Amino acid sequence: MLNTILSGLLLGAGFGFVLERAGFGSPCKLTAQFRLSDWSVFKVMFTAIVFTAVGLMILEKTGVIQAENLFVPPAFLGAAALGGALVGIGFAVGGYCPGTSVVGFVSGRLDAGIFLIGLLIGTWIFAGLFDQTEFLTTMGEYVKAETLPEAFNASDLTINTVMILAAVGVFLLGSYMEKHSRGPVTAEEAVNGPKS
Repeated sequence: MLNTILSGLLLGAGFGFVLERAGFGSPCKLTAQFRLSDWSVFKVMFTAIVFTAVGLMILEKTGVIQAENLFVPPAFLGAAALGGALVGIGFAVGGYCPGTSVVGFVSGRLDAGIFLIGLLIGTWIFAGLFDQTEFLTTMGEYVKAETLPEAFNASDLTINTVMILAAVGVFLLGSYMEKHSRGPVTAEEAVNGPKS
């Protein structure tokens, strides 16, 4: 139990350090994604998803892990869409998501602390209303398949190849849009806010 807690703390601290070094503790950099002028968030997250998917495929093919031993949560498409919309609105308005608000707060940002307080209050209210809203958390269950290869009746290699090509496309599109806008938020702007 202690090892689990310690490993969680160490991984969380490492993840927070990487987020801060990438500038993701700054609401300026985060909200620039919604203006399509800084694609750093999308690029990092897409890279993480593709890296994990390819890594899992390799570990499975080499026998290091067994696919049947991995927990795949059920897909609730309606709930995911609703939750994604609500988190997206909060992200766009507040400039933080749950993880980056903690990073911003630990970095000394007062606005991140206020956002984090709002997040905790919202979580407390949601927990209090859970019995009345539980049906929303299981909306739109997709029962035909548990994974993308099953859903599309394709091999792991095919799905991962498509994801890699999509990631390359996102990088190219993001770089193009960054060049034709204000460009990515600089380190100075991340700390001091955008130049007027």
